[in-house]
Amino acid sequence: MRRLVDWWDHHQVALYLAAIASGGVFGILVPAAGPALAVATNPVLGLLLFATFLGVPLIEVGRSFRDIRFLTTVLAVNFVVVPIVAFGLSRFVADDQGLLLGVLLVLLTPCVDYVIVFTGIAGGARPQLLAATPLLMLLQIVLLPAYLWLFASGDGVEGIDTGPFVEAFVLLIALPLVAAGIVQAVARRQRWGRTIESVMAGAMVPLLMLTLAVVVGSQIADVGGAALTLVRVVPIYVVFLAVMLFVGLAAGRIARLDVPRTRAVIFSGATRNSLVILPLALALPADLALAPLAVVTQTLIELIGMVVFVRIVPVLARGSRFPASPDRPT
Repeated sequence: MRRLVDWWDHHQVALYLAAIASGGVFGILVPAAGPALAVATNPVLGLLLFATFLGVPLIEVGRSFRDIRFLTTVLAVNFVVVPIVAFGLSRFVADDQGLLLGVLLVLLTPCVDYVIVFTGIAGGARPQLLAATPLLMLLQIVLLPAYLWLFASGDGVEGIDTGPFVEAFVLLIALPLVAAGIVQAVARRQRWGRTIESVMAGAMVPLLMLTLAVVVGSQIADVGGAALTLVRVVPIYVVFLAVMLFVGLAAGRIARLDVPRTRAVIFSGATRNSLVILPLALALPADLALAPLAVVTQTLIELIGMVVFVRIVPVLARGSRFPASPDRPT
């Protein structure tokens, strides 16, 4: 078993690409399976995050709340820099209100779930990023209507419901986190707790492969049906990833963060909350039907981008010339 785990750890990037491709092919060939895969998305993602949280000693998360420099940098990137970038890129689809709202909805909301997984794969500071998730979730709930009012002339603001945000936080963050804490506590005294930790640690790669395949398979058919229109947003999402890669790198250096925290800032700025935003987009009026498809398209582009990021971020953010800042938790 150890040899198998070592093999898929070594080949994980190729395996993730294969999972994305497999999910896409299956979703296209069996479009009727889309709704069932969509229902499976949250359970699969919750299991993945449970495995991720098990690998993070929760005492480190508590200490990370004192890392003011990191928290300030993540918030500034996501709620000061990202809105500027999102507004500029959204001008390219400002003539189509559906596309405009879809682009703004997804780009203005930072990811709080699988970003932690990809950050860990790239050697980023998972405990610090996990500690930042409540603030990221709260601020996007508060600020999203204001940004939409400014950037989209108020259209669609009345359709914003905070319910999906709360539901996602409970199901994808709070419950897996509590479960991981219980298992970690049991593992200090019981062998079966340590067995669960070991099994889930070894299962991280296949769990992420399953998540990627399910998400892509559940959405690819809908996107394909409007491909000619949605092609307009693809360059926007690609450019956003490229811009935020270097924004995160620069922010980490300006804030004098160490390498793991700089990598975490990069991933937080680049990944978006598409799985949570999608229900909001689906609740918009029928004449804005392109909005949810624009959100789904971002998910597909981002998943491919994250597979690329786990390779290039460690190369770009390595051997930082800055030492850890004095306020880093010890």
